[in-house]
Amino acid sequence: MKKWFPSIFPALFITILMTAFFIFSNSSKISLIHLGIYPLSAKGLLGIVLAPFIHENANHLYSNIIPFFVLTILLFYFYKDIAYEILGFSWIMTGILVWLGARPAYHIGASGVVYALMAFHVLSGMVRKNPRLLAISLLIVFFYGGMIWGIFPDFIPGRAISWESHLAGTITGSILAIYYRKEGPQRPLYSWELEPDEDDEDNEETKQNTPSQNLDKEAEKAEEIMIKYIYKRKNTDEESSG
Repeated sequence: MKKWFPSIFPALFITILMTAFFIFSNSSKISLIHLGIYPLSAKGLLGIVLAPFIHENANHLYSNIIPFFVLTILLFYFYKDIAYEILGFSWIMTGILVWLGARPAYHIGASGVVYALMAFHVLSGMVRKNPRLLAISLLIVFFYGGMIWGIFPDFIPGRAISWESHLAGTITGSILAIYYRKEGPQRPLYSWELEPDEDDEDNEETKQNTPSQNLDKEAEKAEEIMIKYIYKRKNTDEESSG
């Protein structure tokens, strides 16, 4: 549990903030939708940062904070060296893409960030070829694979769902998985990959020898062959004379 605590804290802190925003809005009867992202408008720029904290109702909040909490814990546990960068870019890049290309309406909720984290985990486990990360990818596909339909507007007609946020998050997470593929945990090297072949050792030894050393070795071999030849020829002559 001690190993997981540093990973739980960031996820817990952000989900508490999301819940606090909702409780404040619900209890005070003050709508915070105007703090969402409104594309190509100055009034919607603040939403790039604040939109993931704003949720329309309890169901909307619940459907986002559970996967966000789980995916963020996994991010900070398995990718602790780059976790803050991945989360920060997932948050901001997704918001920017929504601001640039979504429908003219207020877009709120953390679903875009959730999709970014999901795409990052799934694709990162595949490109790194790390058994543990690949297992996490498969688990995420198993539990949250159905969310992929959220990026297609035809599957949610007439519903006030920002499929643009889902698509933007998927694109962002995929880009981050490829860009950061050489940072963080990597594929383990096995013993047979660490041990050089005998031919490689011979080639390396040959490369390390200087030209003069190679000539000296060749001269020694030639001298050794000549001595053996003379010795053998002498023995042959003695046998013939006897």
